[in-house]
Amino acid sequence: MFSANTVIGQTGSFAKEKPREEGHEFKWPAEGLTTVPDWIYTSPEIYEREVERIFHGRTWNFVALEAEIPNPGDYKRSFVGPTPVVVSRNTDGTVHVFENRCAHRGVEFCRQPLGNAKEFVCPYHSWSYDLVGNLQGIPFKRGVKGEGGGMPKDFKNADHNLTKLKVTVLHGVVFASFAEDMEPIEAYLSPEILKDFNVVFKDRKLKILGYYRNELPGNWKLYHENLKDPYHATLLHSFLVTFGLMVAGSKNGMIADPKGRHGTLASAKPDNVATALDDEVKKEMRAYREDFKLADGRFLDYVREFDSPWSVTMQTIWPNFIVQRELNTLGIRHIVPNGPHSQIMLWTMFGYDTDDEEMTRHRLRQGNLMGPSGFLGLEDNEAIKFLQEGVRRSPSERGVLKLGGTSTGSTNSVIDEAAIRGMYAYYREEMGL
Repeated sequence: MFSANTVIGQTGSFAKEKPREEGHEFKWPAEGLTTVPDWIYTSPEIYEREVERIFHGRTWNFVALEAEIPNPGDYKRSFVGPTPVVVSRNTDGTVHVFENRCAHRGVEFCRQPLGNAKEFVCPYHSWSYDLVGNLQGIPFKRGVKGEGGGMPKDFKNADHNLTKLKVTVLHGVVFASFAEDMEPIEAYLSPEILKDFNVVFKDRKLKILGYYRNELPGNWKLYHENLKDPYHATLLHSFLVTFGLMVAGSKNGMIADPKGRHGTLASAKPDNVATALDDEVKKEMRAYREDFKLADGRFLDYVREFDSPWSVTMQTIWPNFIVQRELNTLGIRHIVPNGPHSQIMLWTMFGYDTDDEEMTRHRLRQGNLMGPSGFLGLEDNEAIKFLQEGVRRSPSERGVLKLGGTSTGSTNSVIDEAAIRGMYAYYREEMGL
């Protein structure tokens, strides 16, 4: 997991944004959703607008799993967009989220990833806060022995509490928002997304298995694109297609919510990979490798534990949350935007409290598919890095999103970019583009 000295800040010195005349507004290309302009990935101005309108706007942002803070006093250091926050469980059992920024001079006071505390104390001037984010104490508030100094007589602690976020919890998953007028989380996710979200989380108690953390030199939206892009899955990932986790011609789907912001990339592993791949399909998939063999066949064992037609689901929940279910390995990914050219990816792998030792070992073994150097995760990370390098260094200005025509949203075809177009239809409206 991220360490106590993690610093979130902008990186990259090859930003590409053409000079604009004063008063000029960013304008999406006339081709509409079949074209995506490079400046949404490279412009510092666009990035700042995203933080304001998306991450600090009317969105539910993932911040923690309840399994990480099971007891009173437990806390987790987290992020809403690039903004540091603390997720804490109060003595009455309620969950609270507040900015990790001292009201005095702005110090990020909570430095440990996880822990238990009775209060939070800023290391700089020892201002202290309770588990809800209320200012409790100020050293020498009235000066020293009546000799002057201290706070003004009209200073009130209640006027200087930490900035508190609105909080909701669904099936053990904690979301937070800077907006007060948020819709209920069930409505925000939509019935289409809730269906597979419930498969993983509803009526289940999680058991945390471990963490990964990596920095990815690519714009945060590219990770959403990647998991709304079934086209690449059967072309890039040799492991995926060779061992039949997702192949063109098998049962696949890209399920989007009505607004286009969320999505579920779903696939059913064929019983016989050989019959699912005819010679014509193999010719199109250069990633397919007949010479690939597994030294340990247990790696691909699939225990059917869910009431779902899918063996694989990857959910993108706008704007910062990924829920992964690949065979029997389970986890979430928390996207932390880190300037226009970088993102921090926080991975949490888990199982269930009902798992026996054999199932836990199976999940951990199969977990090698995921993570920053997993059999699948590594290739996605490299592809996103190469894409970011292309859009920030090339004089060209736009990419193409024409697979499947001009439709947006859900699709049953893997050769379709409808879900990415749907996401950008929503994005353009939120961003005023």
